[in-house]
Amino acid sequence: MKLHYQGTYDLDPDSLPVAPARKNAVPFKEPDSTEKIAWIANGIALVLLVVLAVPIVLLYKTRLIFSIGFWGGAGLSILTCFPHEILHALCFKDDVYLYTNWRQGMLFVIGPETMSKGRFIFMSLLPNFVFGLLPYGLGLLFPSCSVLLGLGWCAIAMGAGDYLNVFHALTQIPKGAKTYMSGIHSWWYMPQENEDR
Repeated sequence: MKLHYQGTYDLDPDSLPVAPARKNAVPFKEPDSTEKIAWIANGIALVLLVVLAVPIVLLYKTRLIFSIGFWGGAGLSILTCFPHEILHALCFKDDVYLYTNWRQGMLFVIGPETMSKGRFIFMSLLPNFVFGLLPYGLGLLFPSCSVLLGLGWCAIAMGAGDYLNVFHALTQIPKGAKTYMSGIHSWWYMPQENEDR
């Protein structure tokens, strides 16, 4: 993997890296701009914050939600933004490009290489497990680790755009197909229909 930090995304989809077109490739049915992706992802994030607060309140009433440790952990989640994207990048074998898009509240990576459906899903979920689910679960089990609980609570919600990608992969990529990113879109194709793969 070779990581290229591209700085601030200029909101021009034509400036993003593109992959070579594949024979009979099918684009994901997904939002057609980063602005729409941001709106949907932020809506999912808000819902997740509410849903994930429910087990905390059911188990510990409001004791942990109003603790300094919990909100300190929630604040620490901001520090995971770049490491989150680095974990995505580590799942690529070739060139991968990291962009910041603070204006729309997101950071993202694009790697135009071909990968299996399973690797695409793993790549999408890895940082959400490491920074989100794992600390959230530990914080629920061990209330003295309220910092971890707050970190996981926020970090899970911050992965909303990744869950959108996973949903598209699970509902649109058929068995045996390969996928790749090109610009702001993802595509899938059947490898036997492409002579070079």
